[in-house]
Amino acid sequence: MSTLRILYRDDALCAVLKPSGLAVHRGWARERDTAAHRLGQQLGAQVFAVHRLDRGTSGVLLFALNADAARIVQESRDAGRTQRSYLALVRGPAKACDNIDHAIPRRAGGPRVPAQTDYRSLGNFERYSLVLAQPHTGRLHQVRRHLKHVSLPIIGDTKYGKSEHNRLLSDRVGLSRLALHALSLALPHPLTGNPLELLSPLPNDLAQPLIAMGFGAQLAELGALDAPDATGALDAPDATGALDAPDRPPKARCPGSTS
Repeated sequence: MSTLRILYRDDALCAVLKPSGLAVHRGWARERDTAAHRLGQQLGAQVFAVHRLDRGTSGVLLFALNADAARIVQESRDAGRTQRSYLALVRGPAKACDNIDHAIPRRAGGPRVPAQTDYRSLGNFERYSLVLAQPHTGRLHQVRRHLKHVSLPIIGDTKYGKSEHNRLLSDRVGLSRLALHALSLALPHPLTGNPLELLSPLPNDLAQPLIAMGFGAQLAELGALDAPDATGALDAPDATGALDAPDRPPKARCPGSTS
């Protein structure tokens, strides 16, 4: 069982780089090997997942190290005091920036509820675009569904995408996973209330295909290329903060947007 790369750790929280293909916890998968199980074994302690990432999505995944911290982070999330940004490779020409306002279910089988996502384009490769997306609500598959709604399905998405494009990019640049990465997470620290900004670099299985498509400069500008593969565990940064980046957290809003 591979260890997880720890991005940040203090007495209340631990953030890791979740690889694509790994479920967060057993509630969403039958197998024993989950991110929660790996981290619990790694730290020798109980951990509490405080937000979700789809199995195919890589990136920053936050755990609380005690029940009180988990409760406070959940309250902050419910109150809209957390910000997340995602990198996604999509099929189609993306606008320079856009706000997607489209109701989707909060959970499987539930009623549609209001949901908003901002995105901005980072560049193009032939018929594909690299975008930075920032959801303002937490709905089921929100980024994936919203980008599909505006005819920008994410490459590698077997539920909302197109299999022929998934196979094409697998053959051309070796991209054989969901091209969605949780790049950053910002929230008030549950103990101090101070802003905490976490950045997760890309694992090699997404970084290398995107570099081959000519997106290396954009990724470097976001601070997304400064780490080894997610399977290589490194020492955690101390409690003073997460990884350095030119723009923390990265912003996806259009100029003048108030959403």
